[in-house]
Amino acid sequence: MDYNLLLAVNGTLMRGLELNPNMIAVGAGFVREASTAPCYRMWSVDDRHPAMMRFREGGASIALELWSVPPAGLASILAREPAGLSIGKVVLSDGSEVLGVLGEAFLCEGRTEITAYGGWRAYIASGKKIAT
Repeated sequence: MDYNLLLAVNGTLMRGLELNPNMIAVGAGFVREASTAPCYRMWSVDDRHPAMMRFREGGASIALELWSVPPAGLASILAREPAGLSIGKVVLSDGSEVLGVLGEAFLCEGRTEITAYGGWRAYIASGKKIAT
């Protein structure tokens, strides 16, 4: 029996962004926009991509997209993600849990925290990206 997985993405895998072709290439389909429960923080990793981590306290709700991904495509997507990003469980604002892209702690150390923007798209739109 074939079935797709629901995957939450919060950065460059989102529609129209740099790594979105990786989603399309494996037959993933956009489902809807969503947000996390208010327990996440997000960092900009050299303004190339974000990294999101879950915390017991001090987090916020982060905007993301939900995609339907064929199970065989998930490994391909993950293999093309930047080092330090992985797949884990993400809690959505409605309390449900889905697979999602999360950052490892080392990846966020010494980076610019962008949690207050509420998501990667809002951070990009702010024009406050670090000049490279």
